[in-house]
Amino acid sequence: MTGTKWPTSNNRSRRTLRAGVGAVLLLAVLGPLAACSSGTPERDRPGTATDRSAGSGDAVRRPPADAAFDYQLGGPYRPPAKVRAVSRDRTAEPARGRYNICYVNAFQAQPGKEAARWWQREHPDLLLRDEDGRTVVDEDWQEPLLDISTKKKRAALADVVGDWIEGCARDGFDAVEPDNLDSYERSDGLLTADDAAAFARLLARRSHDEGLAIAQKNTTDLLDRHRAIGFDFAVTEECARYKECRAFQEAYDGRVFDIEYETKDYDAACRSWGKELSVTLRDRDVRPAGEAGYVYRHC
Repeated sequence: MTGTKWPTSNNRSRRTLRAGVGAVLLLAVLGPLAACSSGTPERDRPGTATDRSAGSGDAVRRPPADAAFDYQLGGPYRPPAKVRAVSRDRTAEPARGRYNICYVNAFQAQPGKEAARWWQREHPDLLLRDEDGRTVVDEDWQEPLLDISTKKKRAALADVVGDWIEGCARDGFDAVEPDNLDSYERSDGLLTADDAAAFARLLARRSHDEGLAIAQKNTTDLLDRHRAIGFDFAVTEECARYKECRAFQEAYDGRVFDIEYETKDYDAACRSWGKELSVTLRDRDVRPAGEAGYVYRHC
C-alpha cells in the first residue's frame, strides 16, 4: 500500500466509548496510545460479485442486502462459513470468496507517536488546530482531528486518504469504510457537518474512480445527504441501542451492516430488524477468533 503502514483499526468499538461524551481535548503534544492489528492474515483473494451501482466513473459493486457479516478490525481470521461480507483494516488482506470492506481512518489521524510524527513531519498544516495553534484531539481515542475546514485542505487530505483507498483497491477489496465521519462533533465548533459532507464527497468520488463502493459509517445527521455524497451502503454501530436502525434501513433499503456490542441490544435488533438488516454481535474489542473474550453471532 501507498504511504506509512501503521495500523488503521483501533481494535474496539468507537461508538460505545463515545456515548455521552461531547468534549474535545486540546493537546500540544500527541499521546502515545497506539493500537495494532493482530493475527496473521490469510493469503487469499476476494470474490462474491454483487449488483452494481453507478458511481462517478465505472460502476461499483454494492454489498448484497442482509448478507451475514463479520467485523474483523481487531485482526483478520478465517470468517465463519455463513459469512458473506467482511470488514478488515486496510493493512490486512481481503478474505477469499467474500465481499470485502476496507476500513480507513479518514477523518482523524491514528493514535500514537509514530502516526503523530508522520503527520507533523509530512502534513503539519492538515492537522486541526485551535486559535492558539494546539492540535485538537479526540479525547476518547487520543486521535488528532484532520482539518477539513477549507476546500484547499480537503483536497490535500483527499490526496493522502485517496492513496490509502487506492491501496485498498489494489489489494482486492470491494468497498471502503471511512471512519470518523462525525469528527466535526468533536472539533469544539471548528468543523461543521457541511465540511464533513464536502470531504466525504471527495472520498466517494475517489472510491468510485478506483472501482470501490463506499459506506457511510454511523452519523444519522448526514443521512439526508447520503445520495448527494455518493454513499452506497452503511456500516453502523449499535443502531438498535440508539434507535437509529429505521433511519438507516429507509435510507439504504436494507444495505446496512449493523454491529451490536450488548446481547440485549443484539436480541432487540434481531427481533425488530433481523429480516431487513444484517445484524452482528461482536465483543467490544472485536477480537480475532480463538482469542479470549471473542464473541460472534449473526441473525
